[in-house]
Amino acid sequence: MNLKDIQSLIRMITKANLSEFKMKTKDVDISIRTDLYQKSGGDTTVIAAPSQMSAPASAPVPSPSAAASASNTPASEQEAAPVSDSSEGLLEIRSPIVGTFYRSSSPDKPPYAKVGDSISEGDTVCIVEAMKLFNEIESEVSGTVVKVMLEDASPVEYDQVLFLVDPAG
Repeated sequence: MNLKDIQSLIRMITKANLSEFKMKTKDVDISIRTDLYQKSGGDTTVIAAPSQMSAPASAPVPSPSAAASASNTPASEQEAAPVSDSSEGLLEIRSPIVGTFYRSSSPDKPPYAKVGDSISEGDTVCIVEAMKLFNEIESEVSGTVVKVMLEDASPVEYDQVLFLVDPAG
């Protein structure tokens, strides 16, 4: 089971309004719980413990303390680009999993995507670490990055907006 399969599974469970889902195969043990009692859609907790999967060969191993100390300036201040007050017409890149958001593969490497960068569908835009697995997040849209919504090494929830992209740019 790969990341795309897990993402699809999470979407189906969320749409079906299930409060709990468990699946166990010889390779993967997945447990997904949702809090359906919140008025704003609820939080989703995802616990995936693959027995034979590991981080991709190109995956980084940034330490959260090193990433946090690499920059104390918020992402919004690091990249000042004109963004209109309205986000109408902008596309969102959302987190497919719960974890820790990293903009680059290590603290000494440049970010995958920054404000003003042109990205295409399938381009890696960030990494989300979940249970010591570093998952490269690929864009599902093309355009120009107009806003990075999180600071490096920030916790991220399932379906949280990571980037705003102008498809016309």
